[in-house]
Amino acid sequence: MKQHHLIIAPSILSLDYSDVDHQLDLLKRSRAEWLHFDVMDGHFVPNLTFGPDILRGFKKACPLFMDVHLMVEDPVFFAQVFMENGADLITFHTEALDNDPARIRALLREIHSHGVQAGITVKPGTPIEPFAGILPDLDLVLIMSVEPGFGGQSFMEDQLEKVKWLHRQRMEKDLPFRIEIDGGINDKTYKKAVAAGCDVLVAGSYVFKNDVISSIAGMLE
Repeated sequence: MKQHHLIIAPSILSLDYSDVDHQLDLLKRSRAEWLHFDVMDGHFVPNLTFGPDILRGFKKACPLFMDVHLMVEDPVFFAQVFMENGADLITFHTEALDNDPARIRALLREIHSHGVQAGITVKPGTPIEPFAGILPDLDLVLIMSVEPGFGGQSFMEDQLEKVKWLHRQRMEKDLPFRIEIDGGINDKTYKKAVAAGCDVLVAGSYVFKNDVISSIAGMLE
């Protein structure tokens, strides 16, 4: 199995939009490698966030790896839109494709055909085990440790069982996919996530409501 180093992916959902230039400057000076970009359509989740023009602007202003998480009813349509505007990795919800392995594989193939990395994610109530057969096709699996749709929620520790299962699968089958976790990550919960097997941490409120540079560095030490 390929050994992955730990990556911090600050979520722009928690960015202070009254101070964007300064916060992006801090991110560029920090040890963050990815930027987590939440796309919500107001239907799949009851919130509305960012369109492709915003992604293109962030890509120009902050040359980090763009980790795009689609929380949308039509991931096939939106994957294409965001690939055209700078996404480096597209993660979509299995529930949006009725948890159908054939439809999920088709979208993974389409994303990969554009030279973009691809991954799946599940809501807290959706089991991960049914997707064991898809794991070889993935660059990343994102485990939601909160209900998707809003920032600032509390960490759901029971979701670490999914992380541990993924880590075992990765070890036993010698698979290269990364394991990402999103929701309630802070100076305490990140340690539990890493111990369970995560190698990408999405952190929003904890990064942007504290000192950006030191909060990121602290999770890497």
